[in-house]
Amino acid sequence: MTKSKDDGQLTRLADAARTGGITKREFIRYSVLAGITASTATGLWSTQAKAAPKKGGTFRWGVHDGNTSDTHDPGTYVTRQMIFLAHQYRSYLTMINPDNSLGPDLATEWEATPDAAQWTFKLNPNAHFGLSGNKVMAKDVVASINHHRGEKTTSAAKALLTDVTDVMAADDHTVVIKLGRGIADLPWLMTDYHLAICPANDDGTIDWQSGDGCGPYKIDSGEFGVRWSLSRNDGWHGEGAYFDKVEMIILNDPNARQTALVTGDVDCVSLVELKTLSLLERNPNIKVDNIPSGAAITMPMFCDTAPFDDVNVRTALKLAMDRKEIIEKIAFGAATIGNDFHLSPVQPYWPDDIPQHEYDPEKAKSLLKKAGHDNLKISLSTADSVFSGAVDMCVLYAEQAKKAGVELQVVREPNDGYYSDVWLKKPFTAVSWGARPTPDVMFTLAYKDDAAWNESHWHNEKFNKLLLEAKSELDDTKRAEMYREMCLLMHDDGGTIIPFFNNFVYARRSNVMHGDSVAASWACDGARAPSRWWFEDA
Repeated sequence: MTKSKDDGQLTRLADAARTGGITKREFIRYSVLAGITASTATGLWSTQAKAAPKKGGTFRWGVHDGNTSDTHDPGTYVTRQMIFLAHQYRSYLTMINPDNSLGPDLATEWEATPDAAQWTFKLNPNAHFGLSGNKVMAKDVVASINHHRGEKTTSAAKALLTDVTDVMAADDHTVVIKLGRGIADLPWLMTDYHLAICPANDDGTIDWQSGDGCGPYKIDSGEFGVRWSLSRNDGWHGEGAYFDKVEMIILNDPNARQTALVTGDVDCVSLVELKTLSLLERNPNIKVDNIPSGAAITMPMFCDTAPFDDVNVRTALKLAMDRKEIIEKIAFGAATIGNDFHLSPVQPYWPDDIPQHEYDPEKAKSLLKKAGHDNLKISLSTADSVFSGAVDMCVLYAEQAKKAGVELQVVREPNDGYYSDVWLKKPFTAVSWGARPTPDVMFTLAYKDDAAWNESHWHNEKFNKLLLEAKSELDDTKRAEMYREMCLLMHDDGGTIIPFFNNFVYARRSNVMHGDSVAASWACDGARAPSRWWFEDA
């Protein structure tokens, strides 16, 4: 066979692999006949098959951070269980694509007025709710957004929608959102995990209790904190949903999670125990995804509670941390150093010229003395479920802080109920934040003075003024300057220590395939692994 014939044969084989026209065994056999080795053919199959997702099988997903107190109410979403589950059985107006660009979900297109004070979203007419089978209508979107608005709402997303003045159904598949001021990022904001679309009730509220949704899968059965069983939603309007079924298993214990993956009891885990990362990477049956992100580990201090109400104490505690040692020993290098403002280098508008808070126990001790503390005694709450190594990180920080004259007691809290009973309740905690698509979303959720999730109780008048101005600023250069100034205010005055921005480190069995890119908004491809991934031999 001549080389041109060989190339033609391989091209046809590659096309057949992409379209699913031949099996892996057939691809390898024909490739060998075409003159290449079996090992090379196997590698080629893996490359080509990625472009041809196959439907079938049950995807077993071991997920960390799930509580028995979690709910289906999108206004209460906070744990990974709630967030990850929501992305399977519910949809959003827009979504973050695997390449981290903005793409359509329920909305097929959107446009704004020149001042960005009114946005129109066109809905996919083929979208259906999985349990009821009803079509998704504009009234469902209106009710779902309004669930997070108004004085009576208890939703954590209320702060995101304070500028919304009206949400209207222009027709059955068109939604108009009016704003009191322009918001250039509104389509990005619609990806926030709280803003899931639920069926509307006749009175304008939403039916969140039933667990009905218009996502790629529908819930068959389940129990919060334990397990969920889902099957493909035949009315799914988008691409993907390659697996027939999804089993979502809550595995808060890192050892149990790791063992389940290695033994093949699950096909993927949402968080890897970093201590054993190198061992997993050497396992031929395991593939590890290590993705830099804007996800952050934070340590908020209540700025209205002594001793954290003194900026000298807050700054001292920032300087009492050796972040480089923490990244080396706790994150095993799978992180980017934090500098106490909530933007990472992989996110837009990151300011690269703000001086790094370096480990300086002597300066920290001097600041504490200025605040009237010769020996500061405080407690720091954490839990294993916050992230892999959270307790160890806090213990190491306590050792580092001793040199600054800080006696730090690490309180190991129960995993179950951590975000309902500890976070926002106790004055100094360790917290894991997922990435947000824009600075405005993150700052509005956690640093705006009246935000429900203002975890440090920080109130800075200048910061809040800049936040409002930046929302409607369409000049990108001016907007970047505003965000830099806001980051500097967090750095110098804020009540949040940010040790690092953690990579999303998760793992899957080697027969689980995904595309060339995975989203960095949440672990497991933006929490959409079940709808975007597939089995090599389904």
